[in-house]
Amino acid sequence: MKNTLKINNINETINIGKLIGKNLNKSVIIALDGDMGCGKTHLTKGIAMGLNIKNNITSPTFNLINEYYDGTLPLYHFDVYRLNSLDELFLIGFNDYIKNDGVKIIEWASNIREALPKNTNYINIFKVPTKDNERIIEFNFSNEYIEVLTIILNNFKKEV
Repeated sequence: MKNTLKINNINETINIGKLIGKNLNKSVIIALDGDMGCGKTHLTKGIAMGLNIKNNITSPTFNLINEYYDGTLPLYHFDVYRLNSLDELFLIGFNDYIKNDGVKIIEWASNIREALPKNTNYINIFKVPTKDNERIIEFNFSNEYIEVLTIILNNFKKEV
């Protein structure tokens, strides 16, 4: 199910992330895409806050993955921007991570789309060219998460 949402600033990006995190109660894969600097890591920070993770969330650009275990669910935060090949991804145990309980967030997911399972939930963030901080977030969630997405979007619209 595809839905879009307009946000006006970084705080709204973090807030939609918090709502996503608060509404996750089982394993999920979230594939993030968007231009450099569009807010993928800010959205991930918000999801981590919604999961009650206290650690500072940073992009794992040079590590490929950061792991956080202090929240309501484990968070595995991938950044595959600098990935050289799918072989490199599988060498770090990607298949095991995907099978683990917890939230798996993958920045630059289009780089590994063929390695992602069918039940992956996609979020694309687009910069609005005429407005510095405005973004369009496009959600394309699997059937399993349509109800969760509806709750998230309705709650966000109430807050704004």
